[in-house]
Amino acid sequence: MSRPNIVFVFADDWGWGDLSCYGHPHAKTPNLDRLAAQGTLFSQFYVCSGVCSPSRAAVMTGRFPAHWGIHGHFAQNEQNAARGMPNFLDPDAVTVTGLLQQSGYAVGHFGKWHLGSGEGAPPPYDYGIDESKINVGNGPLLNFTDLQTGEGRSRSTEVIIDETIGFIERNKDEPFFVQAWLNDTHAILDPTEEQMEPYKQFTANGLEDKHKGALRIYYSVVTDVDRHIGRLMDKLDELNLSDNTIVIFSADNGPEDIHIRNATHSGVGSSGPFRGRKRSLYEGGVRTPFIIRWPNGGSVGRIDNHTPLCAVDFLPTFCNLAGVDIDGLVLDGEDMTDALRGRSTERKKPLMWEWRFNIGGHCLHSDWKLLLNPDRSRVELFNIPRDPMELNNRAEYMPERVAQMADRVLAWQDTLPEGPIDANAGSNAYPWPGTF
Repeated sequence: MSRPNIVFVFADDWGWGDLSCYGHPHAKTPNLDRLAAQGTLFSQFYVCSGVCSPSRAAVMTGRFPAHWGIHGHFAQNEQNAARGMPNFLDPDAVTVTGLLQQSGYAVGHFGKWHLGSGEGAPPPYDYGIDESKINVGNGPLLNFTDLQTGEGRSRSTEVIIDETIGFIERNKDEPFFVQAWLNDTHAILDPTEEQMEPYKQFTANGLEDKHKGALRIYYSVVTDVDRHIGRLMDKLDELNLSDNTIVIFSADNGPEDIHIRNATHSGVGSSGPFRGRKRSLYEGGVRTPFIIRWPNGGSVGRIDNHTPLCAVDFLPTFCNLAGVDIDGLVLDGEDMTDALRGRSTERKKPLMWEWRFNIGGHCLHSDWKLLLNPDRSRVELFNIPRDPMELNNRAEYMPERVAQMADRVLAWQDTLPEGPIDANAGSNAYPWPGTF
């Protein structure tokens, strides 16, 4: 069998529960539902951060982002320095794109980059990418006029999928790997009236001129993304590429909170039954949708509730599927080809997170998930298969397990680059009346 093509669609700020095939009662996602029906839906997929840039660095390198000192989103150089971060992903890092390019794959990246921008930041080409058009980075820019509001913003997914389809058409006779990293549903959202038409029942009561209704805005963007993913799937069919093309849909972190300034009009994404949203190490911040379709090698209509997949697994898994030798590489991920082929798989390596700002802390995850402030001012232990909503903190009752896991995660922390930590990192304190 020839080496498979790989199309990786990475949406921005989607919650685990934002698709109808994941249980959303209102959002219409018929094409993503079709993708799941033709492939496998994983209910336990994890990204490596509750925010954008570190999550993407893990996808690219197969290493936890804290290894690179990437703890938050890349911003202006001054802000990066204040958080003890570099200004971009190290271009000398081994990347999945570089490995596949070296093995003969045509490699494309279209859409959001967010792995470094501004003076000195390398373009995507320096990471093993042949063709790219991006935003939030250096290099050839996507052709839509305004990323924040208006027609340009409402057409961003259309433009990214157009570029992705063009790349596939140009490279249909050789193995290809292409990333379509969407801006949607990251705020600011500004859908057109036509895009909002299917959700007119969610218009704010009598206030159409003042506010379109947060539900209507958000659901319409979800459905618009779904429509363009349908176009991508149809193009693969038209080119007779579907059978040997792996198509993956996932998201970089959980849904944005409506209290964040640029999302006050639309921050109503769903984390499903899970606790936490974007910026959190609770499940709702780092557990996102993951659907894979691969007619030549995967299962059809399967739901995998057992396998804990992670973004750091992409590099070793894709390289195995492409026949790329990675012996000797130090990776945090593991080859999960068996899971993609339809066989539930146990993890051999633990998952680790670090969040140096407010909301979260340090985290180690197997079946048991430990959230820990390094000074042990806050310790939480959950059995995720039995308690996915993280309601039953077992730390008090299982001190030996806490000690064992804490030693492991703190030893990992000692290997990371040093940097500042917010004074309120890991705090969930509320300003109780009389205390402020």
